[in-house]
Amino acid sequence: MPVLHLDIAAFRRAVLAWFDASGRTFPFRGTTDPYLVLVSETLLQQTQISRGGPAWVTFTRQFPTVESLAAATPARVLRAWRGLGYNRRAVNLQRTARIVVGEMGGVFPPDVAALERLPGIGPYTARAVASIAYRIPTGAVDTNVRRVLGRVLTGDPARLRPKELQASADILVDPDQPDHWTHALMDIGSTLCRPTRPICPDCPVVSMCRYAAGERPTTLAQGSRPGSRSGRARTRTGDFKLTTRWLRGRILDRLREAPGPAWTTFAEPIGGHDRAAIRTSLRAMERDGLLELEDPPDNPPDGAAASRSGGSAPAVPRARLPIA
Repeated sequence: MPVLHLDIAAFRRAVLAWFDASGRTFPFRGTTDPYLVLVSETLLQQTQISRGGPAWVTFTRQFPTVESLAAATPARVLRAWRGLGYNRRAVNLQRTARIVVGEMGGVFPPDVAALERLPGIGPYTARAVASIAYRIPTGAVDTNVRRVLGRVLTGDPARLRPKELQASADILVDPDQPDHWTHALMDIGSTLCRPTRPICPDCPVVSMCRYAAGERPTTLAQGSRPGSRSGRARTRTGDFKLTTRWLRGRILDRLREAPGPAWTTFAEPIGGHDRAAIRTSLRAMERDGLLELEDPPDNPPDGAAASRSGGSAPAVPRARLPIA
């Protein structure tokens, strides 16, 4: 077990002392309401933490309780989620709220396995909610925590298999302050133990870290290959507009701008996407619960007759945000 070389008690003291002195402050820290914790963790999955705090405040003002989120229309939730990306997260968040209210009496389950069975809640999010809201001593492992523990224990996070990493995280978590522990490791990973150019001299566990002692990876870290940054830059600029993700975002923007439950017709290309691509995305988004769709067939039985008589134009799909 990789943790055997550590003085675990000293490791915990160093991490928590650093957090007491240098931990970051965000609006969502301090709450133990599992619903509010879940909202913050869902927001932060693909949102920079600097934006996540204000977004959490705005979202929870509209939906302050799990009951208020469960009772809202999906359309209202999706409008509130605008600009936060990965809109299926909002749909799953509301699905979870409706299950908790409708089947669990409004109380989130206080154990990891039950939390993982809820829509959109994976191993990390379940452990984050359990440790922060219920103070259950379980190790929540996100990318930052994986890097911190991987470097401390082996010098290279890639040397730890996922099960080894999770087992080590569960052993190391402070049993008395699992909530602070979860925040502390995330902060160390984000501010000091960075993917490149880590600030090792300021790290509270530098004396216990195998990476700091020189046991470095022999190959470049994933995501740091030469050319990877320029590749990401290309994706973020022109090429991104050719992706399905970009198209889905533009479709949702149009639906959000429509008044109330009004339908929006999709008769013209969007960017470089033709009507066939738009229809494919609309159908996929309907399956994901992101919209309601009326999609008439391209060639109705009487279409030929209508065409010969100079009749109606080809049928086009129309959609709106879900209202139920």
